[in-house]
Amino acid sequence: MPHVSTINGAAALCLRKPFRTSSRSHARKTIRTRAGPVKEAERPAIDVTTKTLNEGIARFYDESSGLWESMWGEHMHHGYYPKGGPTKSNLEAQIDMIDESLRWAGIDQATEMVDVGCGIGGSSRHISKKFGCRAEGITLSPVQADRANSISQSQGLGGKVNYQVADALHQPFRDGQFDLIWSMESGEHMPDKAQFISELSRVCKPGGKILIVTWCHRNLQPGESQLKANEEALLDSICKAYYLPKWCSINDYEKLFEENGLQGVKTADWSEEVAPFWGAVIKSALSTQGVMGLFKAGITTIKGALVMPLMSRGFNKGVVKFNLITATKPL
Repeated sequence: MPHVSTINGAAALCLRKPFRTSSRSHARKTIRTRAGPVKEAERPAIDVTTKTLNEGIARFYDESSGLWESMWGEHMHHGYYPKGGPTKSNLEAQIDMIDESLRWAGIDQATEMVDVGCGIGGSSRHISKKFGCRAEGITLSPVQADRANSISQSQGLGGKVNYQVADALHQPFRDGQFDLIWSMESGEHMPDKAQFISELSRVCKPGGKILIVTWCHRNLQPGESQLKANEEALLDSICKAYYLPKWCSINDYEKLFEENGLQGVKTADWSEEVAPFWGAVIKSALSTQGVMGLFKAGITTIKGALVMPLMSRGFNKGVVKFNLITATKPL
């Protein structure tokens, strides 16, 4: 749902404040894939601030994913609630978010996909079943990777989908491996948006599609060089709880797509379509099960829960945007 110096080539965006370094060991972690336990791949050397942020993200999702799954299931993202549409459950809305995003992007088939920031694998399993494609997923959280593989095995997908711990900015895949690059609400976690888009383009097969669904701040208006002070303060509070670097706009993403030579770039703002989501999340957090689960999960998850009303306020004020961007890698 959150890394540090340059966010993109169009706008130099940096972390608001460094986060405290975790005491957790940085040794290679053992995770489970369809072939059994494997070692996490060594990551290239990164600066300490990025390293600390990555640790915070991993810790946040290690602690909170079990609670989210118990309350909301395997899909760790917004639901799609179009105005005037039929009443639906939150699970139906989350599945609709996947299907409607694919439809909007004109994606109706895939042979091999990567789920960048996969959570516990909900969307990539759904797409694998929908298109019959193979899927790889990456996350910073060992708990998420292990759980994603466990669920996949239980659903009979162990030979078709696989999840591992890896950095989205240094992906362990060969050039041009995938014809579908899928990023559902992980872009906001990336500290270097230029490197993020470069990596997505690198692992995309010529003729393949890239689709990012992500949180952004509003586009700047003519004459503006930055957000207003109260808007920055609101986003700062969200960043501290969710281990996010400074936000960027969908215009920033669009420039990066163009800089990478991607074609047919298309964007959309679905802020209204996800509007009911945070209210539903807050309601579930205030339930008996939610409150007990928060205290069991730990202080990091509690801090995240306390900031949920700020996300709702950000959407209501038009500061926070729920954006989509897609493009094709040229042949």
